[in-house]
Amino acid sequence: MARIISPVGLRFETRASDSPWVDTVWTCTSEQVAEMTSVATPCWGLVFWQQEGIAHASISGPETATGKAPVPQGATFVGIEFAVGTWLAAAPTPVLVDRGVELPDATHRSFRLGGRRWETPGPDDAEALVDRLVRGGAVVRDPLVTDVRQGRQPVVSERTVERRFRAATGLTQSAVRQIERARHASTLLATGVPVADVVCGLEFFDEPHLARALRRYVGRTARQLREGTGGAIALDLDQFTTS
Repeated sequence: MARIISPVGLRFETRASDSPWVDTVWTCTSEQVAEMTSVATPCWGLVFWQQEGIAHASISGPETATGKAPVPQGATFVGIEFAVGTWLAAAPTPVLVDRGVELPDATHRSFRLGGRRWETPGPDDAEALVDRLVRGGAVVRDPLVTDVRQGRQPVVSERTVERRFRAATGLTQSAVRQIERARHASTLLATGVPVADVVCGLEFFDEPHLARALRRYVGRTARQLREGTGGAIALDLDQFTTS
């Protein structure tokens, strides 16, 4: 599990998941009012948080660019980022791009989604909730998108692949690749990999190309990532650098 403690009192942790339906699970505690830089992501998610004894739940959509996200004081969060190609039956991913939806009637024990109540998860039982959502038909996926993501060659046309990819994710394949590459680059830079090596290893055209991608998708320069400056930002430093 990677951990980031920001200089403004934001404690963020994230871990990978062995579920094919889940990308990552994260937790966050805000020790004082903070504004965090959000990083573009191709994933949608479920977010649960508590503040001053009140429980909340929401759906977060894919984000196509960086932005600023307020973090309330004294709040604790649990988030589930779902794998690319999955979606909610009640809220297809294309309608969630660059937006979120607060779920009604959330309590410390349960939340309402798709006309049913589900048990609110902790960080250690997020996968158990996802399994229940899948079995109940609340979360579904397109196996063609999964195959493409795993490098398998589909038997349908490229146009069909792109159409189904956009229907499942709300994004083009190119957009997903660009976002993932920028996130990967930011992680490598934050852990000390030289800029030239990142440009070469991730096949950016040149350093200005990398700089534009970081500015658009991450909201940081390479120098800021290396030095850990620029304010609070969530980056999983272990995602690409450990086996």
